[in-house]
Amino acid sequence: MADFETITNISDPAVRRVIDLSKGSRPNIRTALIEDAEPLVQCIKVGVEFVEIYASDSIEISPELLDLCEQNNIPFRLVDASSVNQIVRGGRKAKAFGVARVPRPASFRDIVERDGDVVILDGVKIVGNIGAIVRTSLALGAGGIILVDSDLTSIADRRLLRASRGYVFSLPVVLSGREEAIDFVQRNGMSLVVLDTHGDISMKELGDWQGNLALLFGSEKGGHSEEFEKIPSTSVSIPMINDAESLNVSVSVGIALHERIENNFPARR
Repeated sequence: MADFETITNISDPAVRRVIDLSKGSRPNIRTALIEDAEPLVQCIKVGVEFVEIYASDSIEISPELLDLCEQNNIPFRLVDASSVNQIVRGGRKAKAFGVARVPRPASFRDIVERDGDVVILDGVKIVGNIGAIVRTSLALGAGGIILVDSDLTSIADRRLLRASRGYVFSLPVVLSGREEAIDFVQRNGMSLVVLDTHGDISMKELGDWQGNLALLFGSEKGGHSEEFEKIPSTSVSIPMINDAESLNVSVSVGIALHERIENNFPARR
């Protein structure tokens, strides 16, 4: 291992900053705590700016992470293993973590410029589901995600950063009101497709549909809100055996986007 400086005192100003960042949700988030090597690597690759990155002196550090830190002039220090558990709060203790400057919030324009289908989550509040949807949407080529009534105040929320494995900065994720989301769909001439139990079209027809779609997913209990019924839409349902009442929303998003691969993958290329 290279000869890195090791922090042994939790009174170190950098350590106090990490402790503050790990306390939970905060308003006006300007810096965020990114935890674990994979999310750190992903965030660096998409241009997130880091103040400093740390790792326990008891672990083998990812060579890729170290290379990226060197290439991007990101300060890197070790932390004494006995101090790590006192620094990062929460049930799961990350052994590598960094302080990042939160990028500017994504906008509707970012989604349009990226191209591809748009996932609209209406009333989906479970952060674990949202994080899984972020990763799936990125992997399957979606142009972006619009979060309506998610109860999140920032996509840099620590819970979402953890649940998305840091991928929340890798595609546009926009926090929006319902009227704003509806206006976006209409202004950009997008067809709205609603995932429902009794669909107008089949999943195959969904896959064959040309052009970018706005795919609307509501909460598992309440479905989508009435406001979205103001604009014309087409519904599609996922075939299921009778014993299954519903699918987790993140699974539904994955199935729908997989059907849309032929539309979305060319946009990513």
